[in-house]
Amino acid sequence: MTSPGMLVIALAGLGLGVWVLAKIGRALASLAEALAAMVVVFVALWWACKVVFWLFSQVVIHWRTSLTVIAVYLWCVWVGWVWLVVNLGGLALILGVWRLLDVTSFDQWCGRPLRSWWLRWAVYHLKLPGWLHACGLSVRDAALPVEVTVNLVGRRKASRATARQSGVQVPKVLGVRSGPSWDEVRVQLVPGQKPEDFDDAARALASARKVARCQVRELEPNVVSIDFQRRDQLAALVHSPALPEGQSSVDLRKVWAGRTEYGHDWRVPLLGSGAHCLTAGASGAGKNSVMWCPLVAAAPAIRSGLVRMSGIDPKGMELAYGRGIFARYAVSGKDALEVLDGLVEEMESRKRAFAGQVRTIPLSTEYPLELLEFDEIGALTKYTDRKTREQIVERVALLNTQGRALNISVRGYVQEPTKDTVPVRELFTRRVCLRVTSKTHVGMVLGDGAYERGAWANRIGDSEAGVGFVWGEGIREPLRVRAGWVSDETVKALEQYVTNGGTARPVLGGEGVAA
Repeated sequence: MTSPGMLVIALAGLGLGVWVLAKIGRALASLAEALAAMVVVFVALWWACKVVFWLFSQVVIHWRTSLTVIAVYLWCVWVGWVWLVVNLGGLALILGVWRLLDVTSFDQWCGRPLRSWWLRWAVYHLKLPGWLHACGLSVRDAALPVEVTVNLVGRRKASRATARQSGVQVPKVLGVRSGPSWDEVRVQLVPGQKPEDFDDAARALASARKVARCQVRELEPNVVSIDFQRRDQLAALVHSPALPEGQSSVDLRKVWAGRTEYGHDWRVPLLGSGAHCLTAGASGAGKNSVMWCPLVAAAPAIRSGLVRMSGIDPKGMELAYGRGIFARYAVSGKDALEVLDGLVEEMESRKRAFAGQVRTIPLSTEYPLELLEFDEIGALTKYTDRKTREQIVERVALLNTQGRALNISVRGYVQEPTKDTVPVRELFTRRVCLRVTSKTHVGMVLGDGAYERGAWANRIGDSEAGVGFVWGEGIREPLRVRAGWVSDETVKALEQYVTNGGTARPVLGGEGVAA
């Protein structure tokens, strides 16, 4: 039996234990409360810092919008919202009058920035992620599978929401620049993407934006510009420049030839790198515009003797209309060989005179630019006897491969750009593709992949003479251009200007040639 003393001792021990545990519990509770308070304070400070940093970064990145919001808020606080509305209405009235009086300066200083800002936040920031996702330009995290169903026609909102779900990364819009006809949207690629992915989706993006054309330019290794064409700058006819009244200098490396679809001047080299040019197009596509427009722009150099013209015209029609500007001229295959032999002989003469002295011959009236215009080149490189054909191809190849440093340039024009028709096609460093009859001709002229990247030359209408594509102008897709139209009167005026009214040909190398 347990004695009363032992029971008392046990109860006392139990009470002491309970008291100690109570003290420990209160200490732990106090410690837990302190830790919890510290955690709450730390988390609060962490989120506060993140919010402050995010706000600061947004202010820095979108400084124009931030300054506008701050200015509007301060105006409302200090002056009142009524005067804000009155001033904004007055500003809108001034801008409207400005646009009516001078739309060009208005668009340059106000229209483009306002349109760029509006399109970025109202169109591309909201809709482009959905378009990119629908076109397969998003990256899905394999660790977080996401079921995606996209329908551009009826589920645009669902598309945008899906693109923002966790596990799917979409290229980020960095900025928008809106020009007269194009919207240039800069986006940052997601790791794992490459610019070529966007090239393949260009037509799908154009359909999503409901525009005629979309093309992609690589700005940086991880940044591309997706350009959407809102309207066609080349729908109207582009006129050639007027002939100058007197002598003026001409940069033969950048001669005006027309306009680009970006609204800029299209300039082509007649001298130096890229001067050898092959232009392909069906009958009536505008090859004559590509031929004559740079010659009109370079008329002062032709007249002064810095450019000596040679022409091969199998049809005996096109170049014959301006016969007076050509120092050498040929129609038949035999005469064409004589012209080509003369150019090859001139090339060899320059080699002997400058070998080991310079890498490129300086341009002068003694050693002018020898510019050969070879119209309908296929007529003499395929549709003639074998011996003449082989000799012509051999001489054109010599001029194309060796003539650049010796100031000799060849510009050819052809309707059928097949390898059989133009065996030296690859030796032309610059190529222009006007309207052609077949999709396959595009690749023959501009190279593999040109059609897939937007050079739809077979879709050019019959009424769009002079419209074509050039590849290699600093963008990832072919550049759409329109050559300046040259009338018959302008060709005759060019001939009269170059030959000083028909009294004499240009003085070249100290010898005058009577007209």
